Amino acid sequence: MHSMIRVLIGDDHRIVREGLKQVLADAPDVCVVAEAPSGPEVLDQVQMQDGATGLDLVLLDIALPGLDGLEVLQALRRDHPALPVLMLSTYPESQYAVRCIKLGAGGYLNKSADPDDMLAAVRKVAAGGRYVTPATAEALAAAVGAAAAGAGGLEALSHREHQVFRLLTAGQSVSEIGAQLKLAPNTVSTYRARILEKTGTKNDVELALFAERHGRRPPTA
Repeated sequence: MHSMIRVLIGDDHRIVREGLKQVLADAPDVCVVAEAPSGPEVLDQVQMQDGATGLDLVLLDIALPGLDGLEVLQALRRDHPALPVLMLSTYPESQYAVRCIKLGAGGYLNKSADPDDMLAAVRKVAAGGRYVTPATAEALAAAVGAAAAGAGGLEALSHREHQVFRLLTAGQSVSEIGAQLKLAPNTVSTYRARILEKTGTKNDVELALFAERHGRRPPTA
């Protein structure tokens, strides 16, 4: 790795990108060389920077338009396996950290993280390490425990099923989800049926309650 850590920021909110750049600008060993507001543009920028040749780290938001952060992460792991990725999110660790790390992210950080933690995560992941917060470690341990106990639930969902699950529990209709994910409504209905089966729920109300129990609880003090 170069002495300077060259970072690409992928986030659809300009104010967030500016905030991240400000945090990273305080570090003499970190330099933001590119930014992108959507999933496809992140992949384009990585190509333009020649992957791991021109970049040392991708800071990637989960909720990106075009392709979401998890899809971008999968594409980066496939096409640029040597390029470290640090996921950023406003979602609690219990919801996405395990999924991100299973897909090959070097770490998962909440956007509200302390700037010192942010820099520590950037340095560790860019160096090829794994950055795991206590909350992420807890989520990983819970996932391992659930798998050992044979409790599938959320972990049993495919990536696409998880996307549909997230939108269903946010109150979106089958047709709205179809429009957003560019899927036919009957395809979304099929995913919904599989999600209900895998989570052991009977309808959208039970599914919402399931979501509350699995990772949407407010963090305990």
